[in-house]
Amino acid sequence: MNISVHATAEVHSSVKIGDATKIFQNALVHENANIGRNCIIGKDVEIEATKIGDKTRIWNQSQVRKDAEVGSGCNIGKNVYIGGGVKIGNNCKIENHVSVYEGVVLEDGVFLGPSCTTTNDKNPRAINPDGSLKGASDWVLSKTLIRRGAAVGAKAVLLPVTIGEFALVGAGAVVTKDVPAYGVVIGNPARLIGSVCKCAKKLEKLCSTCGITDEYVKKARALN
Repeated sequence: MNISVHATAEVHSSVKIGDATKIFQNALVHENANIGRNCIIGKDVEIEATKIGDKTRIWNQSQVRKDAEVGSGCNIGKNVYIGGGVKIGNNCKIENHVSVYEGVVLEDGVFLGPSCTTTNDKNPRAINPDGSLKGASDWVLSKTLIRRGAAVGAKAVLLPVTIGEFALVGAGAVVTKDVPAYGVVIGNPARLIGSVCKCAKKLEKLCSTCGITDEYVKKARALN
């Protein structure tokens, strides 16, 4: 077993670590975490009781909360927050300063650009009508699903919605409604302006690179 754990890292004795994984300075890995093979856990990262797939890299100051799952081959940037119970598929790329809150599911191959954020409360308040601080039982968790291959641009905000497969959300967009497969949305509130192929290029009739056609997109939207 070729595992490297820095002397300043704190790793609970119950943690399972795969071969060739490296854990860097001041990382904190809590009880019952399961980290796969060939992973990188960067400086000051905190991992709670979660499952991390093989060949996934989690960079400095990021936090992965209890019962979250991160698939294989993912790249999680600096200062990323992944909430409790979040599910992240394989080969996802999450850039720096992204917040992925409880109730979010990312399918395989999803891209989240720098500083974008998800939300999970359609009626947000800090307090109840009587002035008492809201607890876990005082609000309804709303869910977000980002389907395979979709990409979300920098500083976009996602309300609880579904983003269709290979859809593209423009930088800074505020997404309040579901986005169809291969759809492009921009603005605040986000509006649909067209379609893209798997290469993220504007789709007219046919993409000569990936072979996606406008007819294929119509069928994909019918299935989503």
